[in-house]
Amino acid sequence: MKRRDFIKAAIAAGVTLTFPGNTGMIFSSLEAAEKVDIAVARGVSPAGITKVAIDGLGGIKRFISKGDIVVVKPNIGWDRMPEYAATTNPEVVSTVVRLCYEAGAKQVKVFDRTVVDPRRCYKQSGIADAATAVGGIVSFVDDRKFREVKLPGVALKSWPFYTEAMEADKVINIPIAKTHGLSTLTLGMKNWMGIMGGSRGRIHQKMDGSLVDVAMFIKPTLIILDAVRILTANGPQGGSLSDVKQLNTVIAGTDQVAVDAYGATLFGLKGADLGYVIAGHKAGLGTMDLSKLKIKRIAA
Repeated sequence: MKRRDFIKAAIAAGVTLTFPGNTGMIFSSLEAAEKVDIAVARGVSPAGITKVAIDGLGGIKRFISKGDIVVVKPNIGWDRMPEYAATTNPEVVSTVVRLCYEAGAKQVKVFDRTVVDPRRCYKQSGIADAATAVGGIVSFVDDRKFREVKLPGVALKSWPFYTEAMEADKVINIPIAKTHGLSTLTLGMKNWMGIMGGSRGRIHQKMDGSLVDVAMFIKPTLIILDAVRILTANGPQGGSLSDVKQLNTVIAGTDQVAVDAYGATLFGLKGADLGYVIAGHKAGLGTMDLSKLKIKRIAA
């Protein structure tokens, strides 16, 4: 059993874990602190608001431990510069990589299975250069590293997933908020398509259920939704600056359904307007009722 899976299983069983070299994972101390479900940070600096959002949940050391191998999964799917809001803001990505190392991570890997030429996507998005500059291990997806996995899903019974994502100690999902022709919006759950192998177009027939099945399998350590700029039309690729809206916002949380439900509000929608959010809520993946959540809003 992988360390990440072992930790999850032990938490589910109510076991307190202690590892050599630290003071132990004392979960009661986290519960004693102010419980924040979603942190929303606004300000002019993408790096600054990313850190503030994570701090609003308790800080990066709540999520990353010394020696962790971390996967940071941004959206690098398109050959677009950051101004077009088709890919995750590079400053948001590099800030998360840097914070993980500051928390003691051994390695922080950054990758995505792009839609078009990965060399151009990685370069044009600015993510490769930004992540590499702070020590991120940036790589193109290698088709030989996908492995078929059985899923207890409703729409998907098995699918090939990228082994480096499955074998990491921690996985941090960093999508960008934007429109999408099939799913209305692409936010956190849909960003997992970047670690799926095979013919991803096959899930379009059962998009909502498939996204939930994948999200139930991955279960990230942290979700950081980039809304520094959002793409309000012609997503997911965009191409016109007139479709971009500057919000200077970053949203952080651990509940995939809740983060996507909050993301919907950036576009004047509700979580209930997104089929995969409804499906995730019904499946017990998370909560789409924002009125029941503690949302901390921070100006940076």
